[in-house]
Amino acid sequence: MTTRTFLITGASKGIGRALAQRLAAAGHGVVGLARSAGQGDFPGTLISADLSDRANTEQVLADLASRFDFDGVVNNVGAVRPQPLGEIDLDTFDSVLALNLHPTIQATQAVLPGMRQRGWGRVVNISSLTVLGMQGRTAYASAKSALVNFTRTWALELAKTGITVNSVAPGPTETELFRENNPPGSEGEARYLSGVPMDRFGQPDEIAAAIEFLLGEHSGYITGQTLFVDGASSVGRAAFS
Repeated sequence: MTTRTFLITGASKGIGRALAQRLAAAGHGVVGLARSAGQGDFPGTLISADLSDRANTEQVLADLASRFDFDGVVNNVGAVRPQPLGEIDLDTFDSVLALNLHPTIQATQAVLPGMRQRGWGRVVNISSLTVLGMQGRTAYASAKSALVNFTRTWALELAKTGITVNSVAPGPTETELFRENNPPGSEGEARYLSGVPMDRFGQPDEIAAAIEFLLGEHSGYITGQTLFVDGASSVGRAAFS
């Protein structure tokens, strides 16, 4: 098995953490970026970085690119700040777009020269089911839709380099943050479940499994695609029994 080294943003919890565990278990090197790097049991190197700070992010990424030969990057960091139409604050709107999009560009550009030189690389952008529409998600869904565009554009630009670019769009996933906002038995839980034909939430490891596949050796002919991992939420509603 060929061992690789991957960079993951937003790696300390949820999907990023589950992916780091999967990759490490498969023998790959993992470098994670997160606002807090206090968890000593991270399965790799976890670096503290404020990815909302453009200059700090640039500095951290330049240092990492000089220390590691990255074979791929998973752009997972993001933020959701719901605002319905009529109450959209433009500063908040801009901050959501910036945190979801700027680190994606910065991280990908930091690892790109090395991947080009080696003629092999993987970029996976974490989008969202909300690109298909969700109330109160003007900023977040716009950012996640932009990541789908990044994916398609970069896939075309890099098609002859040995570097693939794909997206994974999770549906409702039972991360720590999700459960904080939607505890068992809550109205929020019921609302989200009503849109999932499988009638259950995804688990972080299930999303991580899809990402791991797109990072792998056997996915080299897949590029520019968005894979929905959502319990059929993007397909439609299951018939009532």
